[in-house]
Amino acid sequence: MSTAPYVTFISSAAAALKQRKEEVNKLNVFPVPDGDTGTNMSLTMDVVVAEVGKLEAGASVHDICHAVTHGSLMGARGNSGVILSQILRGMCEGIDAAEVLDAETLATALERAVVVAFQAVRKPVEGTILTVLRETADGARLAADAGASLEEALSRSTVAAFDSVRRTPELLPVLKENGVVDAGGYGLAILFEGFASAVLGTEVRISDVSSVAAPLLSVEPVDDWDDSEYLYCTEFLLLGEDIDSDDVHDFVSTMGGSELVVGSGGEFKVHVHTNDPGVVLAHMTAIGEVAEVHIHNMRRQSHDRDEILAAGVPVASPKPQKPIGFVAVAAGSGLAQILTSLGVDVVVSGGQTMNPSTSDLLAAIDAVPADKVLVLPNNKNILMAANAAASVSTKSVAVVATTAIPQAFAAMLAWDGSDDLEANAAAMLAAAEEVLSGEVTTAVKDAKGKVGDIKGGQVIGIADHEIEVVGDDVEGVAADLATVLLTGGGETMTLLAGEDMTDEELQRLAARITEAHPDVDVETHRGEQPLYNVLLSAE
Repeated sequence: MSTAPYVTFISSAAAALKQRKEEVNKLNVFPVPDGDTGTNMSLTMDVVVAEVGKLEAGASVHDICHAVTHGSLMGARGNSGVILSQILRGMCEGIDAAEVLDAETLATALERAVVVAFQAVRKPVEGTILTVLRETADGARLAADAGASLEEALSRSTVAAFDSVRRTPELLPVLKENGVVDAGGYGLAILFEGFASAVLGTEVRISDVSSVAAPLLSVEPVDDWDDSEYLYCTEFLLLGEDIDSDDVHDFVSTMGGSELVVGSGGEFKVHVHTNDPGVVLAHMTAIGEVAEVHIHNMRRQSHDRDEILAAGVPVASPKPQKPIGFVAVAAGSGLAQILTSLGVDVVVSGGQTMNPSTSDLLAAIDAVPADKVLVLPNNKNILMAANAAASVSTKSVAVVATTAIPQAFAAMLAWDGSDDLEANAAAMLAAAEEVLSGEVTTAVKDAKGKVGDIKGGQVIGIADHEIEVVGDDVEGVAADLATVLLTGGGETMTLLAGEDMTDEELQRLAARITEAHPDVDVETHRGEQPLYNVLLSAE
């Protein structure tokens, strides 16, 4: 048969999940959610669709399967996305060698997906997406063995998927206690529903997943991974030909919970809930190359989500069109609030060790209610992705090459209100370059630098990407770093407290800098950025 239907099937499944991802999100794990299950699965499928879309017309089944496998691995987000990538990989392994797509091929593909997905999770939990996958495969096998057509097998396996979702509360007590079904399993069933719809040419809508144990599609706290003691959800790509995935898995299992290491051929996706993302990343950069890093503070995600659920989600009204709009990258709710107050339309979560992808930035650009957009990457490692997004966007986009958050503040204040994209980009960059910026953090390993030997665990002060100060306490290093930044005669010092710095510590630091530099105005704000105790700027 023609391979064109495969592309349609994939697109249909992705569209079905995107349309209903909020239903899945409502079932998300709490109290420390690993992102949003529906959103993460949908984002993973978006990359798959994009990867398949790059193929030439008439691409072989092998090429399509390779695109699906590679795209899902590269785009996997969160536990659910990583497991979904392995389900898709297994299905592709089952389909790749098939001459026709029939009921037997479907059953074989799903059975291979079960093997691959269960191998990816060291501690499989019944009542989750894995159970739904296995029981869906069982339904497909029964249909194939009975001589069913592909259409009949798809219908029966889709029904089996939703029946399995209904039973998840009976297998996982925490679901039953809260009257909900498993979110990942529900998302997987919706994907099968979309796939079946494309094959059958009609809508297959099995929306009722209620049962005695889960009478309603509730919004209740559920934590089916039981690793709430960890603060950061950390995920990244690990690249290297000689990497042993078992060794990587052994290491990350000592660093936290919900650990997953999947992939092959020198490309691996790593996911772990941990309190020490810096240690994890330092270890990984010693054995290979790290890319596409995402670090989420799950405690703050939970707090924000609780507030939304308590208040109810308002219906968003369309934003009015603007002559020019703005996208900025920042990690930390305080930084995002400041940028928004200065006129930024969309703040993309990211920064050092948390570099958003080109697709992340492109999506943000698309979300801005303007045909002309200025992008402020605020980190030198994000400049290339920002330029790539600007080059492929259908909008007129310019990148203001900011490499630090304080530069973005100055740049936004320099906007003259006009819609002259290039003139504003130049003026904003000129204003940004007048700012001297610094940051205080902790060294994750021994190193040598301008200041001499640096020991892992020491506090370091970085001024415009150069380590200038090393010490044993945050306040002392930050005060000395302020002196370095003010050497050029700045009149204003701005301090942005990270999530690990208390208000008392912030004010004590401000007082110490004021005492040492009485002619300098010291301003303080909550940045809430992770990993960096305080960001400083001098103007």
